[in-house]
Amino acid sequence: MTQAPLTYAPEVADALAQGRPVVALESTIITHGMPWPQNLEMAETVEATIREGGATPATIAVMGGRIHVGLTPEALRALAQTPPAEAMKLSRADLAVCLATGRTGATTVAATMICAHLAGIRVFATGGIGGVHRGAEDSFDISADLQELAQTPVTVVAAGAKAILDLPKTWEVLETLGVPVIAYGQDNLPAFWSRDSGLRAPLRMDSPEQIAAAADMRAALGLRGGQLVANPIPVEAEIAQDVILPVIEQALAEAQAQGIAAKAVTPFLLSRIFELTEGRSLESNIQLVLNNARLAARIAAAMTA
Repeated sequence: MTQAPLTYAPEVADALAQGRPVVALESTIITHGMPWPQNLEMAETVEATIREGGATPATIAVMGGRIHVGLTPEALRALAQTPPAEAMKLSRADLAVCLATGRTGATTVAATMICAHLAGIRVFATGGIGGVHRGAEDSFDISADLQELAQTPVTVVAAGAKAILDLPKTWEVLETLGVPVIAYGQDNLPAFWSRDSGLRAPLRMDSPEQIAAAADMRAALGLRGGQLVANPIPVEAEIAQDVILPVIEQALAEAQAQGIAAKAVTPFLLSRIFELTEGRSLESNIQLVLNNARLAARIAAAMTA
């Protein structure tokens, strides 16, 4: 039987061999989330933040028919310079095809979870997860991230689900799938750019040690799937709901009017929201990713203590 084609960066291989904390990172934000060279600067800053937190970063991407678990500086630069049209945006459905055909691919939340689990990494930091798109009752547009959280045992640290989604339906689907949704340090769920969605969290935890213990207990009980840790954006970087919601509604209306659908929706919306907020949404996005990286490093450290 064919084995998963994993290539480890030297620092990641060393950390895993010695039982030191490792945090997985996705690569879609590099290829499809920001232009060159801001994407490289962002990726390097996130990795540095994880190292400062006492863990080893493992940015995951598919290159040359291999799953790269951690990227060397040269590989990270090469990925950041890859045009979006030349990098597949990988989820569970197309990960194997990308590998089999030798193409370059950037991993979404779902694909990063799969690869992290294959590599023996238990914690993953991202910006926000995908979820139920608005109008899904007609389009059935629901991210594969939700099913992945239900079946792959990785703790995902995010600032909630992306605010462009139908958040109540997203949380309902996660509840149906049996995914623990844990608000960190507050009673309500965050909403990506905003600290408070107005929706009460089903679970709350206040320390990385509690979150690590919950992951260990799920494994001991034989429960499938991972955990979603909803970590609110720092106060100073927040865009309040009454400010961001009208912008989101305008961007959604424009996407519908232009017939934009499927995988093209999220990149279009994030780009349009960036324009409408005059860049503020991107600055907030960067700060929430860094905040999630810091918390993920602490959770990974607690898991290996």
